[in-house]
Amino acid sequence: MNIIIICLDSLRQDHVSFYHQGKPAFEGIPACRTPNIDAFAQQCVAFENAYPCGLPTIPIRMELMTGQFSLPYRPWQPLAPTDIPMAEILRKEGYVCGLISDTYHYRAPGMNYHRGFNAYHWIRGQEYDPYNSAPTRRNVTSYVNENYPPQWRQLVAQFLANTDDFTQETDWFPAKVVEQACDWLKKNRCHEKIFCWIDSFDPHEPWDPPKRFDTYTDPSYKGPRLIMPMGGQAAAWATEEQIAYIRGLYAGEVSFVDHCLEPLFTCLAENGYFDDSIIVLLADHGHPLADHGKFLKGADRLYSELLKVPFLVRLPNGAPRRTKALVQFPDLLPTLLELIGLKNDAASMHGRSFAPVLLGQEEKHREAVIAGYHAGVDRCIRDGIWSYIQRPEGETDELYNLLEDPRETRNLIDVYPQEAVRLASYFGNYWRRRATHIVKGIQGEYEVASGPVI
Repeated sequence: MNIIIICLDSLRQDHVSFYHQGKPAFEGIPACRTPNIDAFAQQCVAFENAYPCGLPTIPIRMELMTGQFSLPYRPWQPLAPTDIPMAEILRKEGYVCGLISDTYHYRAPGMNYHRGFNAYHWIRGQEYDPYNSAPTRRNVTSYVNENYPPQWRQLVAQFLANTDDFTQETDWFPAKVVEQACDWLKKNRCHEKIFCWIDSFDPHEPWDPPKRFDTYTDPSYKGPRLIMPMGGQAAAWATEEQIAYIRGLYAGEVSFVDHCLEPLFTCLAENGYFDDSIIVLLADHGHPLADHGKFLKGADRLYSELLKVPFLVRLPNGAPRRTKALVQFPDLLPTLLELIGLKNDAASMHGRSFAPVLLGQEEKHREAVIAGYHAGVDRCIRDGIWSYIQRPEGETDELYNLLEDPRETRNLIDVYPQEAVRLASYFGNYWRRRATHIVKGIQGEYEVASGPVI
C-alpha cells in the first residue's frame, strides 16, 4: 500500500466549499470555490474535527511526521537526532520516499526535515526565503500602506524580488510543487511501495494570486495591493475597505491552490495510485483574517479560523463519509502504520490510531483535544460542542458553544463555568506552563481540578 500526503499551509476549513457548503466565510465575500478539493473530498472520509496540538508550521509537521506531541515541551526546532520520522520508519520497510515542497523552513540550515527521504525536491523563493538578493523591480509602496514600518516593507520587498519574473500561472509556487510531484510520482511508479510527502506553502501569506483568481476582491478598490497583512489589531493599521480586500486576496489564493491541485489528482488517477494508495489531504492550520480583530497566527488567536482545517483521508476501498470524530495530528502516523500492517511500530508514540473510525468500526476517537503554542500561555481545549480558551493571568478566559455560535462571538464563561471546569479536567497543569489555574470569568473565578491527560 502506497502512502501519499498532501499538506497545504494555512488553509482554513471554512474556505473549502465542501465543508462550508456554499456559505460565505465573511459577509460581503463570495463563497470560496474549491471544486478540485471538493471532488476529492467526495471520495474520502472527511474529518470535521481534526486539530493540531502544538503550533505553528514546524512543530505541527514534527507531530505529523513522528506521531509525537510537540506541546508543551517542543518549540520550533530542527528534527532532533533522537526523533524517528515517518520516512525513516517506512524506508526500513522497503518504501521509496520522496519529499516535494516549497515550504522553505524545511530547507533552512540544520532543520533536517528531509531526513530519511530517498529524494527531496525544493522549490525556492517562497515568502521571505533569501532567494534573490537583487532589489525588486516593482514599487514596494504599491503593496503596503502608510502604516507599514521599514521592517515590514523589507519583508514584502523580499517576496516581490523572489517573484518578479513570474509571468504565467505555471510560475507560481503551488503549480511548481504539483508539477514536480507529478513527475516524481510517474517516475517512481515502478517501485513496489512509495511514500510521497507533497507540501505546498500556499495558501500561506503573502497572498498574491494570479489575476484570473483575484475574483473575491471589490473591483472598485483603488488602494494598495496589501498582499502581506501585519499583526496586531487590524483596525489600527488598515481601513475596513483594506481589511475586506486582504480577505479577498486570501480567498483568491485558496482558489488558485485548488486549481493547481487538479493535475495532481489527475496524475494520481491516471497512474493507478487511487487503486493502491492511502491518500491524505490536510492543512497544518488555518489563518485568522481579523475574525477576532487580528490577522496572522498567534498564541492569543486560538479560534476556529486558526484551528479548524480540512482533513481528508482516501482509502482505495473505503466508504466516503463525514465524521465528527475528534482527532489530533499526532494520531495520523499511528493510523497509517496500522493500516499498512505496522501497528506495533506506533507503540511508543503519543498519537493513537483512528483506523477504526476510517474503517467505520467506531464513531468516536478522542474525548477532547488541546492546542497552543510552546512559547504561549494560552491554551484551547475542545470537545465536539465546547471550546474553552485559557488565558494568561489577569485576562478573562473564554468559552464558546461551537454548535450554536461557530464564529465564537459570545463568551459563555460565566453562564456555563462547569463546562470550562470539565474541559480543563482532561489535561493536567503539565500542559499549561503554569503551576495552577483558575477559570476566570467576567463576574468571578472558578477553581479548576486537574485531571488525566487523554
